[in-house]
Amino acid sequence: MRDARRPPNAEADRVPVVLASQSPRRRQLLSLVGIEHEVRPANIDETYLAGEEPRTHALRLAREKAAAIIVPGAVTIGSDTIVVADGDVLGKPRDEGEAAHMLRRLSGRSHTVITAVAVRWRDGMVSDAEEVGVTFRSLSDRDIRDYIATGEPMDKAGAYGIQGYGATIVERVDGDYFAVMGLPLNRLARLLESLGLVYHFGPVRVAQRDATA
Repeated sequence: MRDARRPPNAEADRVPVVLASQSPRRRQLLSLVGIEHEVRPANIDETYLAGEEPRTHALRLAREKAAAIIVPGAVTIGSDTIVVADGDVLGKPRDEGEAAHMLRRLSGRSHTVITAVAVRWRDGMVSDAEEVGVTFRSLSDRDIRDYIATGEPMDKAGAYGIQGYGATIVERVDGDYFAVMGLPLNRLARLLESLGLVYHFGPVRVAQRDATA
């Protein structure tokens, strides 16, 4: 019996993938799992709406990014990551002083990273979000100063990146590590399936049903 996930003409059923994000980390993660893709960053307004909850905000932005880039026949992936501490959203620091403030706030404590992902194909769009607990070790003033000097915190939500130097200040991750990096890969694969697509350790393809199965 043929595997329904592997169509006879696999090359003809391959679906092009567009990543609606300029994040090098998201691009790295898609490449890591063999999903060839084109990068077309979505230019959207990321301002919070009045009374908007963090998870709702991340989901809305992911969906707006996926909707903003339309390439005929292609799957578009949008994603958004936010860091939440004590109910407050910590975005990208505006300067080194704000980066230091964020890192002091996170030092020796746990916070939540929310990464939303949206997938658009044909007339359908699905989305979901992963919430992950992250705990920092206690940071000295020198730790904070030296980490900021690497430049890594300046373009990251919450002023840190878990995939770089920041790996040495994270004590524990409770949940999907890849969501903290910026793209929950397992969640992405499930969303693709819900749209009638399949990821089988390589390119995204149209799912096929074997009539004799």
